[in-house]
Amino acid sequence: MSNEAQALGVATKDGWLQHFPVPFFAVVMGLSGLVLALHAAEGALGLPHGVTLAVYGATLLAAAVIGALYLAKAMRHPQAVAHEWHHPVRLAFFPAISISLLLIATATLPRAPGAAHVLWLAGMLGQGALTIAVISGWISARAFQTGHLTPAWFIPAVGNVIVPIAGVQLGYVEISWYFMAVGLLFWIVLLTLVMNRLIFHDPMPGKLQPTLVILIAPPAVGFVAWVQLVGQIDAFAHLLLSAAYFFTLIVAVNLPRILQLPFALSFWALSFPFAAVTIASFRYAKMVGSPAHIWIGAVLMGVLLVVIAGLLLRTLRAIRAGEICVPE
Repeated sequence: MSNEAQALGVATKDGWLQHFPVPFFAVVMGLSGLVLALHAAEGALGLPHGVTLAVYGATLLAAAVIGALYLAKAMRHPQAVAHEWHHPVRLAFFPAISISLLLIATATLPRAPGAAHVLWLAGMLGQGALTIAVISGWISARAFQTGHLTPAWFIPAVGNVIVPIAGVQLGYVEISWYFMAVGLLFWIVLLTLVMNRLIFHDPMPGKLQPTLVILIAPPAVGFVAWVQLVGQIDAFAHLLLSAAYFFTLIVAVNLPRILQLPFALSFWALSFPFAAVTIASFRYAKMVGSPAHIWIGAVLMGVLLVVIAGLLLRTLRAIRAGEICVPE
């Protein structure tokens, strides 16, 4: 029997659906970020709208498949979902579900405002509930160790600052300010904790090393949300964009080392942060007329396309080899 057949047999025997992980929603986040980046690049670089539309359709399909599979897991294996909820690392990935809804709503808004409104409301309510649930879990009687802390803990905070991007356009200004405040507050708190963990404690395990790229996302998304709220590039917007570029440079230095690690689903953490800083660059270029930022956005767009293509290829190979949806 081939290794592929043996791996498939193991996955089937153990129930692959039971081991379908919540971090799979990072795939939807990455693809949704690509759609929004391509949309921003249409005006800046003249990319054809058909490309964006095709990727948008593929993103909706991926979201539907992943959402249906995780829902089936929740119905057939609720104990497995409970195990993930009590997992010190995977707990932070649950808001990726509501973040995916918010990103798809933002991408849908120019095409179908009514559907986008419904998706945004579902994502906003889910994000609000999951943020409170996750943070309550962090500060409850459960014992968390320093080694459990990774940049993935930023995910609940990032989700909050995504809310205003479509929320302001839909007329929910006060609600958007609430989520912006929560997101920025916990970005600062978690940034302090994460930097302490990265500097003064043991290195993260190999599978979690790709989450280092998530450092880019909070200031990049925060910039886009902030200018949506205030309607201009002010001093704080400059600070957020500069912070996003700083973390992008930090990631660029460490990326060659990360890419040498064995592939894991956590590698999808590379996708959305690069999309976020790409969108931020194009948004800044459009608002102030900066040719330099168009070039920065174009370079980042190229990196994002290579990253997404590589992730799709390696994910498909891992699925074919039976290396995903197996017990850890």
